[in-house]
This record gives sequence, C-alpha cells and structure tokens, in this order.
Amino acid sequence: MSAATPVMPRADRVDVMLLLEGTFPFVAGGVSSWVNQIIRGFPDLSFGVVFLGSRSSDYGAMKFALPDNLIHLECHYMHDPWPMPLVQGDRGDAQAFAMNDQLHQQMRKARTEPAGSSSGASAAARSTEMLAALLPMMRPKGELSEEAFLYSEASWNFIAKCYREFSTDPSFVDYFWTIRIMHAPIWKLKTIADELIPAGCYHTISTGYAGFLGALLKSKNQRPLLLSEHGIYTKERKIDLYQSTWIRDNRNAFDKDPSQLGYFRDLWIRFFEAMGRMCYQASDRIVALYETNRLRQVADGAPPERTMNVPNGINLQRLAALRDKRAPGAPPPILCLIGRVVPIKDVKTYIRSMRTVLQHLPQAEAWIAGPEDEDPAYAAECHAICDSLGLKDKVKFLGFQKIDELLPKVGLLILSSISEALPLVILEGYAAGVPTVATDVGSCHQLIFGLSEEDKALGASGDVVRLADPEALAMAAVGLLSDPARWASAQQAGITRVERYYTQELMFGAYRSIYTKALEPAAQVS
Repeated sequence: MSAATPVMPRADRVDVMLLLEGTFPFVAGGVSSWVNQIIRGFPDLSFGVVFLGSRSSDYGAMKFALPDNLIHLECHYMHDPWPMPLVQGDRGDAQAFAMNDQLHQQMRKARTEPAGSSSGASAAARSTEMLAALLPMMRPKGELSEEAFLYSEASWNFIAKCYREFSTDPSFVDYFWTIRIMHAPIWKLKTIADELIPAGCYHTISTGYAGFLGALLKSKNQRPLLLSEHGIYTKERKIDLYQSTWIRDNRNAFDKDPSQLGYFRDLWIRFFEAMGRMCYQASDRIVALYETNRLRQVADGAPPERTMNVPNGINLQRLAALRDKRAPGAPPPILCLIGRVVPIKDVKTYIRSMRTVLQHLPQAEAWIAGPEDEDPAYAAECHAICDSLGLKDKVKFLGFQKIDELLPKVGLLILSSISEALPLVILEGYAAGVPTVATDVGSCHQLIFGLSEEDKALGASGDVVRLADPEALAMAAVGLLSDPARWASAQQAGITRVERYYTQELMFGAYRSIYTKALEPAAQVS
C-alpha cells in the first residue's frame, strides 16, 4: 500500500459498487464531483468504489472527503509492477487459443461493420458471449491463465499468426511486447472481479478498463450493470493516443503516409474500442448526458433500447446564494477557467487569447483555477507561454479553488476545451450568476443557446466559439464584458435555464428510478 492509498473503509457487501477509472476520490474535476454528488444524494444506499489508476505514484492524497455511506473503497493500479508467474515451459491448450482466435475475429467483424448496423451489433453481442465462455479458462492454472498467455507455445503461435496476418509494422519485437503490455491488465481485472465483495448492482462511469471490469462482474455474478458516460471514453482515448509520443512507428520515411495512422497507434485504439463495445453489450442501462452523445454510443455499439439521457444537475439552493455576494454594477473584468491544467482543456489557447483581450480591456485578468499536477510538463509549457507573451502579471494560476469563494469574483467563465460532455462548471456558473464563453464541444452549444424551442426562447447565456481560435475566444469575451446590458441578459438567461432544466433534484429522480429497478432482488440482467 502506497502513501496515496491510506487505510480505507471495508465492507462485506454494498448496494451499489461504483467502478471508477482515474477519477474520484484522488483526482479533482467534473466527473469526480459528480460521483461525490451521486453518493451523497442517496444516503439510504450503501456504496463501494473500485478505483482503477495508472500507477500508484501518479496519485497523491484524496481530493474528496469520503461520504458516510461510502463504506468500501479499494484501489488498483493497472501499470504498477506485480508478481509475475514463474517462467516455465508450457505447450499451452491449442483449443483454448483457437477459441480466443475466434473471439478476436468477432471483435474485428464488429469494428468493420457499419456503425450502428444490426450486423455490427450482432457481432458485438457474439463477442460478449464468447468472452463469457472464455472467462473460466482465465483462472490460475487455467487454459488461458496469465501463465499460459505469457509463456506457452500456443500463445507464441497465436501472436506470431496475428503478426503475419495483420501487422503492417515491420518490427515483430515491438508487436510482441505491445500485445503483452496491452493485454496484461486483463488478468489483473479478472482477479479484481473474482475477489470483489458482493454488490446489488455495478455502476461504471466509463467504458475502458472500468467498463471491462463491469462486464466481467456482470458475467460472473449476474447482477445488473449500469453505465453513465460523461464524455465518450473511446473518443477521449483516441485524442490521448493521437498525441502520445511513446507509441512506436517503425516504418521508414518512404513507407509513411501522413494520412494513415501508425499500426501500433491504431492497435491501441482498436483495443479500447473493443472493450467499449463489450461494456455496452453487458450494460443493462446506458446513460448519456445529452442526445448527441447517446447517438454516438449507439453508433459505437450500444443497444439503442438500453440508452437514455440524464443531464447533470447542480445544487441550486447553495449556488444561488452566491449571487448576493457579487459586487453591484458592471461585471468584473475577470475571466476564469476552472479545470485541470491538461491538454484536453486547451489552456494554451485561453492564455494566448489574453493578448487580444488586453488590447480592448487593459484592466482584465485571466484566472486559471485548477490543479497542475496531472500533467506537469503541459503546465510548465503554459507558464512558459505566459512568460514569452509578457502576460505573467495578467494570467494567474490559482491552483485548486473552492467555487463558492471564486464565482462571486469573476465576470465570465471560459471553457477552451477540445472535448467536453455536459460541463458541470457551466451550470454552477449559471446558478451563481456567471455567463460563459465556451468552445463548440459536447453540449456547450445546447447549454448556451438552449435545446428545445422553449429553452431557446430564454436567450443566449454566453457565446460559443470555434476550437483553438484565440482571437475568436478573446472577442467573444470582450463582447460580453464590455456591454453590461448584454452581460446582464446572458446572466438572467443562464439563471433561468439552470433553474428550469438542470437541478440535482431532476437528476436524482432519474437515478432513483434506475437504482430502484437495478436493486430489485430478482432484477433481470440483459
């Protein structure tokens, strides 16, 4: 146990077991805040959490105090060293690896079929059935145990066969180790599933490793699995993988086509896509925050009849009280980005926009309120940009801040992200009386301009701009902050919109229905 994982609560059973990857309680952010909100919103239910992280050294102390009804917490790290099976000769079970080959063929078929097609859905469902048949073979000393995967002749033959048939990268050594590294966490997840305490239902907040763990638990224990996706996990992993520098590409300069993805990068993407489809097929209820994401889930393999939308909701009463703390008169010329200092938030575009903002509003300041420890190299680059542009006195890195103290002081919230779902911070800002300028990602357009005709009639509660456009971001901010009447209209539209459509009471009501059905003693699993 590391310093990042102190003594934790343990129980024999829980009502709801949350499966979390890289979020609550060790990472701050919108998804983690939502998890904390959900647990506290159902004090009559007992919750457990399985936290899946990368390496234990990547996490510090908990960012959240644990709710009283969170009675079980355990942490597992996918890329920490763990005791490896002893190396010993093993011919392996040829029949088991042939079944494994058939599983991979079904997963390739599910990916190549048209998005959302019945044939693709059938292939994905068949993949899930075949995985369930293979799970008993993954036990220690089983036909597909970790030892068999790492050391058997049958495993070597399977990997070599796949390399000859599918790899377009010339290095077999890199292919061999990529396959081993990619699949190693599966046996760790299988062990977690085998040893986890009983639960009335399982609730994963993403696909990926947490979603795959959910599929394993559903298959093993035949209790309902719920999936709530804030962002689309596979989409966000693609962004990460496109930007990753550790993935090898051994093609020479003449073989490389800039329009084609390197084989190993594509292999990782397909791996997470396959895990996503398995999670969708195993889930009894699949929740998106808004309609565009629900349709994306269906296109990625989610059975349409199991999908639904439940928007985020905020504690309106607590945040509405912050409006009385605002100074009267014109809005303060303070722009604020509340979020982690990481590439997906595109903090660099926000910083660059300040050169134009200051030309129009010399008294303006840009605040960045969020932790910098998740990607220290990126945070350092952001500081360097401030220095190079002469903005050190105008761009202030505040670190983590309590929004109750922050929101009454700012005139405009900024989201410069390249990917979002339905950002809680926008709703929290509205409740506190702060309009928003955001990039056109996720549901930001819906939140700012409205969804239904009735919603749109409330007016714009800010402005939306293109991605990675510092000039457009700056001018949208200047347009609001330099026009008090327009700012006040945006403020009122945001307040009315959040009061009417995005309260936590509405969200809790939807999840109360979901949990009640899932926790029925004879709950039917799909």
